[in-house]
Amino acid sequence: MVDHQAKSGHGGRAGDGIIMTHGEVGNVSAASSGDEDSQVVGGSGLRYRVGQFVDGPKVQTIIIGVIVVNALILGLLTSKTVDGVMGDFLRTLDTVCLAIFTVEIALRLYAQGFRFFKGAWNVFDFFVVAVSLLPASPGLSVLRALRVLRVLRLVTRLQSLRMVVRSLLSALPGVGTIFCLLALVYYVAGVIATNLFGEVFPEWFGTLGLSVYTLFQVMTLESWSMGISRPVMAEFPYAWIFFMGFILATTFTVLNLFIAVIVNAMSEQHEQELAVEQAEEGAKLGHPGMTEGQVLLLEIQALRSELRDLRDANGTRQPAE
Repeated sequence: MVDHQAKSGHGGRAGDGIIMTHGEVGNVSAASSGDEDSQVVGGSGLRYRVGQFVDGPKVQTIIIGVIVVNALILGLLTSKTVDGVMGDFLRTLDTVCLAIFTVEIALRLYAQGFRFFKGAWNVFDFFVVAVSLLPASPGLSVLRALRVLRVLRLVTRLQSLRMVVRSLLSALPGVGTIFCLLALVYYVAGVIATNLFGEVFPEWFGTLGLSVYTLFQVMTLESWSMGISRPVMAEFPYAWIFFMGFILATTFTVLNLFIAVIVNAMSEQHEQELAVEQAEEGAKLGHPGMTEGQVLLLEIQALRSELRDLRDANGTRQPAE
C-alpha cells in the first residue's frame, strides 16, 4: 500500500523538491554508465564469469600490487649499480609483470568483446601494454622507453585518481581561456620591456622572445629581484613599477585563476559522482534518482496520508452508528 501511495503521488505535495525530473535521472544514469568502462553485461555464460573474475576486487588488488612492483623494478633498472648486480633478475620480474598485464587485457577483451574499446580507460590500458610488447629494435627504442607508462595504469585502477583526471580534463576549456589571457599579458609586457630596456640590457630584453623568456623567470620569482629587477632599476629607477605590476598581474592573479578553475571542476565532478551514487541507491529501493533518506521521507509522507484518510473515513462512519 505504501508503494502504491508513493507511486500515485501522495508524497508529491510535500516532497516535490526532493524528486528528480526524468531528465536529471537520465543524465545521472548516463554518467553512471559512462564511468563503468569495465562493466560486463549480465549473464551466466563463460564470458560473463570471466568478466566477473577479472573485474573482481581480489584480482584488481593483485593488479594494483603488480603495477607498484613493476614501477619499482623500472626505477631500479635506471641505476647502473643495481643493474650490474641484479639486472637479469629484475628484467625477468619485469617480463613476468608484463605477462600478467597481457593476460589481464586478453581476458577483458574476451569478456567484453568490441565493447572493450568503447571505454577510454580500457583503450589507455591496451595502448600501454601494447607499447610494452613492441620488439626492442633500434628504431623503436623510444617507444620501448615508454614502458614506464605502465605505472600510469594506477590511474585506471584507483577511483580517486580517475576523478582527478576527469576533473582536469573537464577544466581544460576554462584553463584554455585563462591561458589566452596570460599569453596576452605576456605579449603586451614583452613589447613594453623590449622598448624600454632592450638597448641597455640586450641579453635580457633585446628581442621579444628574450623579453618573454625573462618575464617568465620573473613570474616564477626565481632570482627576479637580485638577478633582473635590481640591475635594471640601477639604470631605470622607476622600473620597479613595471616589474611589480607584472608580478601582481601574473603570479598573484592569473595563476590563481588556474587553481580556481581546476578546484571548481573537481567540485563539480564530485557532485556528479554523488548524484550517480544517489541514483544507484534510489534504483535499488525502487525509486531511481532518490537517496535512501528521500525514499524514507516519501514513504513517511505516504503513511501520514493513509492515516489521514483513515481518520476521515472513521469520522464519516461514526455519525451513522
